[in-house]
Amino acid sequence: MPGPEKPAPLVGVGLVPHDQVDSFIAVDDHGKVTAFNGHVDLGTGLRTALGQIVAEELDVRFDDVTMVLGDTGLTPDQGGTTASASIQSAAVPMRRAAAQARAFLVAQAAERLGVPAAGLEVRDGTIWHAGRPTDWHYGRLLEGRRFEMRLAADAAVKDPCDYRIVGKPQPRVDIPAKATGRLTYVHDLRLPGMLHARVVRPPYAGRDIGPLAGSSLEWIDPDSVAHLPGIVKVVAIRDFVAVVATREEVAIKAARALKLRWRPWPALPDMNDLAAALRDNPARVRPLKDSGDVDDAPFDAAGPLQATYLWPYQMHGSIGPSCGVARYEDGMLTVWSGTQLPHVLHGDIAALVGLPADRVRLVRMEASGCYGRNCADDAAAEAALLAYELGRPVRVQLMRDEEHAWEPKGTAQLLEVRGGLDESGGLVYDFSVRYPSNNAPILALAYTGRGDPHSPFEHKGDRTAVPQYRCGRLRVRVCDMHTIVRAAWMRGVSAMPNVFAHESFIDELAARHRADPVEFRLRLMDDERAIALTRAVAARAGRQPAPRPARRPAGRLLRGRGFAQHQYVHGSYPGTGAAWCAWACEVEVDTETGKIAVRKVWVGYDCGQVINPDGVRHQIHGNVIQSCSRVLKERVLFDAQGVASVEWGAYPILSFTEIPEIDVLIMPANGNPPLGAGESASVPSAAAIANAVYDAAGIRLREVPFTPDRVLAALAAARHE
Repeated sequence: MPGPEKPAPLVGVGLVPHDQVDSFIAVDDHGKVTAFNGHVDLGTGLRTALGQIVAEELDVRFDDVTMVLGDTGLTPDQGGTTASASIQSAAVPMRRAAAQARAFLVAQAAERLGVPAAGLEVRDGTIWHAGRPTDWHYGRLLEGRRFEMRLAADAAVKDPCDYRIVGKPQPRVDIPAKATGRLTYVHDLRLPGMLHARVVRPPYAGRDIGPLAGSSLEWIDPDSVAHLPGIVKVVAIRDFVAVVATREEVAIKAARALKLRWRPWPALPDMNDLAAALRDNPARVRPLKDSGDVDDAPFDAAGPLQATYLWPYQMHGSIGPSCGVARYEDGMLTVWSGTQLPHVLHGDIAALVGLPADRVRLVRMEASGCYGRNCADDAAAEAALLAYELGRPVRVQLMRDEEHAWEPKGTAQLLEVRGGLDESGGLVYDFSVRYPSNNAPILALAYTGRGDPHSPFEHKGDRTAVPQYRCGRLRVRVCDMHTIVRAAWMRGVSAMPNVFAHESFIDELAARHRADPVEFRLRLMDDERAIALTRAVAARAGRQPAPRPARRPAGRLLRGRGFAQHQYVHGSYPGTGAAWCAWACEVEVDTETGKIAVRKVWVGYDCGQVINPDGVRHQIHGNVIQSCSRVLKERVLFDAQGVASVEWGAYPILSFTEIPEIDVLIMPANGNPPLGAGESASVPSAAAIANAVYDAAGIRLREVPFTPDRVLAALAAARHE
């Protein structure tokens, strides 16, 4: 497959300004529009939604807009594609730039036609006057010039009432090429003279490499693979070891045959007792919220309830192992990667090889999905380092066992709650979470000693640790700690574990007070949008208010329903919140096998103004399927050396036959601006399923995943109560 054309020399690569219309919008002589955004599409449909926004503001056909995403030579640095913030944050300057560009072009047309700009309209990029098209279109008006205008924060954008494209279903632009095999993924990229490399990693799979980074390699014998045909070089820079060959199969064989020795590392704590491992990990307490006297709360007659919830390490599980390609030529390092952090990775690679930022360009290409950070950044950085060292294009492709072992895992969490209702019916809530850092550094930076090898403590204020209920007395603490195994954010980040605890605990309190769980929640809620969504989803699911039954159900196949709700908010983007989401679900519990089947999920979403309704529905479906898999099946297994789940047999995921029926309710925008829709639908999942299991079988599951052995153990314990 042919490679891309050699990019033209760029000035100020990676330094595209944020305050210029030209940084976001370009129009060619034919009136075709190219729009630029620093975020990337991870399969969420972002490219399509951004194109709709630009086409709407410019009054051009959707098909006349091409999006350039995440190319650090062409797009401004708008941060990583995280926290479901792309539409509500990163799209804003692009939308304003499109509106300014339209106003400028209309003013140019008014001047040429000698009429007031207010008397002109735009249809599909052509200027109309007095109900007739003129000879002026955008391309002719601009005449190959740039806009050369500063971006105005107060640019007048369209009233949503006038939208023609935004809010309408739009097929995703990336699907046809993917469905027909025409898309070039980063894995498919080939460059002239390209070499293939495999990195030889320490035998401590997936471990936090900080303590011994850069000093673990004791000796290496490059001659042990010199006899293999096509070996170009064995590269060893402190702990970074790679074999480079003219053919990929030779690189694979050499990586397995290379003789070297690593220093012994201390064994992991016993990860089979994950709660103890987290409790024993040194931590620093960070108060998030403290109001009222929790310790001396006068509880009602039911007294306080105490519960501990546990979330495991989980894997992104990208179907295709990560890949990166790089070329160093004429003093310019170009890197192709499937990263979701192109500008962050750009800076890391510049630091890794010691080049100025304007001599590095990172081109974001499609890759296998991750919904969080997989090994894409590592593969790209390793390819960049090797291309810089050898002066030739290099491709680094991970193997399945490497991807599973070394991808930074979604981190484990231990969550403890003590609370109840006080004498006046107010909620008392004392919550703490032990939270290992998910800021794993790039492996190549750590291996070479050219970056901080330590995973820093988490310093961001994760607002999902605060329950979204009215609390008369509230204390929330986060116990920050260094990671135990290499970790990074995963879809829902800490919100899924936090809300698992919050919404399970609220349900437990409702059962304790013999109250309907939905009505119990509503009594403690103040947010009008959350209240409306809760009621709408409960009605959609046909739920009738009823107290919890006192009797224990009997039989083999037991059915029950559960509910949970939350708005996903994330500390990475202060002042922003993603969509509100509520789940009602129906499960079936097999009391003989312990297997849980999620039969149907009703999902309600309030994400304000919807750009592409089909895109939002697709995201909700994807979230439900992925989170059901995570809740019912997924956990990383460890041995004393590190990650033991290095193939699919050791890390099962949901199968097609296990996918539930999904019913989606999208709330009216009611004039509210768009909110992130990429992650919120996963957040209530674990609690809703756990609450449904309680409704069905009378057992409380407080440790994810809800595997058959844990269900059978809980059923056995309940029988002996």
